Amino acid sequence: MKTLLAALLLGGAAPALAQNASVSLHAFECGNSPARDVTIFSDTHAMDGVKKDLIAGCYLIRHPKGILLWDAGMTPELVGASQPVQGWTLKQSIPDRLKVLGLTPAQVTHVGISHHHADHSGGARDFPGAELLIGKGDWDAVKAMKPDERSAAQLAPWVTGGGKVTPIAGDKDVFGDGSVMVLGMPGHTPGHTVLLVRLASGAVLLSGDQYHFRENRAVRGVPGFNTNRADTLASHDRFEAIAKNLKARVIIQHDPRDMAQLPAFPAAMK
Repeated sequence: MKTLLAALLLGGAAPALAQNASVSLHAFECGNSPARDVTIFSDTHAMDGVKKDLIAGCYLIRHPKGILLWDAGMTPELVGASQPVQGWTLKQSIPDRLKVLGLTPAQVTHVGISHHHADHSGGARDFPGAELLIGKGDWDAVKAMKPDERSAAQLAPWVTGGGKVTPIAGDKDVFGDGSVMVLGMPGHTPGHTVLLVRLASGAVLLSGDQYHFRENRAVRGVPGFNTNRADTLASHDRFEAIAKNLKARVIIQHDPRDMAQLPAFPAAMK
């Protein structure tokens, strides 16, 4: 497996890691935060006074061996709220999105959380029967939280021992064929991860919060609230090398421009 993983990350040919025609990816918005001040997203003052429209992006990956929900956006309690909460609104819950695809929460086999922040874990508790995939550093942080802290509450089905958890140290091949890989990219949080999906049309990299918008990727920006600056920069290097070597399409999950270039839900990338 180490040889196959090395081939994957270096872009070498390996039959077991070829693009999978049976894998598809649906993308949909799980939160909206318009005209947000993004000063704090650069610790070098590159974004001082800049405002950006941000979203929380969620992704459903369908594979012959299971269904993975990647990131869970904002809490469904925001649906129908008359006023934004901390600048965020939410139009529709994830279970309601899945109804359009003829799916129920019980059919989702895995919930992958790029990191424990509340705008990525908000809807996770609607999938208590799914296996939670989360970076070990983040899982350790969640377990140390008080039960009423937002991230801990949103991941309560697993924190309380009622659901299966796989804390990931490094990378994880979700379905065993290299087509869906959780990749360790610490720095934003101790256990931050991104997702690599190899579709028949090519590789796709879902950013988590490695970057929050295109302009910050261009300047290798580091948010001032990241847990480790050196780790962030090392993860930037790895992310960009993988994107280059696999000729991957990069999707910055908080940038609505990237979401807008994907097939409109319920259509899928294949």
